[in-house]
Amino acid sequence: MMRVIVIEAFGSVDGLVVRRRPIPEPSPGEVLIKVCAAGVNRPDIFQRKGHYPAPPGVVQDIPGLEVAGVVESCGTGVTRWVPGDKVCALVAGGGYAEFVTVDASHCLPIPQNLGFEEAACLPETVFTVWHNVFQRGLLQSGETLLVQGGSGGIGTTAIQLARLFGAQVYATAGSDEKCAFCEGLGAGICVNYKTQDFAEQLSGRRIDVILDSIGAPYVEKHLSLLADEGRLVFINAAGGKRATLDILTLMQRRLTLTGSTLRSRDAAFKSTLREAVEQAVWPLVSSGAFKPVIHHVFPLAEARSAHELMESGEFIGKLVLTSGR
Repeated sequence: MMRVIVIEAFGSVDGLVVRRRPIPEPSPGEVLIKVCAAGVNRPDIFQRKGHYPAPPGVVQDIPGLEVAGVVESCGTGVTRWVPGDKVCALVAGGGYAEFVTVDASHCLPIPQNLGFEEAACLPETVFTVWHNVFQRGLLQSGETLLVQGGSGGIGTTAIQLARLFGAQVYATAGSDEKCAFCEGLGAGICVNYKTQDFAEQLSGRRIDVILDSIGAPYVEKHLSLLADEGRLVFINAAGGKRATLDILTLMQRRLTLTGSTLRSRDAAFKSTLREAVEQAVWPLVSSGAFKPVIHHVFPLAEARSAHELMESGEFIGKLVLTSGR
């Protein structure tokens, strides 16, 4: 048997409960991972509140989208991994557990310079940033990226990777402390959105790509900031999902509006994305040029406290759960 964190009631953190479940068996093409650490992400909060169900075929009541640990066993057809390998992996659910099964092609080797806690911070955020900033947003060396919410897990990842690939970065954050941290990571300017209007502060500066998690309230400001041929990429709509826009301006300035979600994409897409991440980003992780930012590590049984801290916004970087197994 294994310990898991189960969502027994939608709503507050009181719905997160420690339970025991049978250890799953890997299907063909899967590995069973003994989880040493699991990343905590904003979608976990949405799932706990009943707003972000797991895709069909995925365990519905155990949150968790990224893990790091040791391969315990392999299903038939798995050739790359063997028991004992240290891996991190993207999962569509079930990460808040002592064991989880995952498609073998969604795993990455843990570089020798990282521990399990750091490795657990990587899959969800790196996959999301690589796909949205570099594949959909087509950010190039010499261009400029604006990251909304630069101090979170996605933001700290986007700032570092954009700088490493030769782009200039601007960001927003909710306090002067967070802004200073973002600038320390490589953001040329970070605007405290609670005390300043980011559109006014960045007016007149060329911005080629904007990574946005707010949605509707910022659309007009974002379109005004984008350079001609600019790209606005949505990865969330926390502030609202319906907005109006001037289509003629979109046409005249040749702007692109796009976005994506990752969890519901099929296994083949995630496998292809994993290959791209391993080729482009993993050398930077292995060399230490890119480093995940961890704010706090909680024992698995304290998942409620991790969710409370995430909802408070009083953190920088990532929150992590450890199984202690």
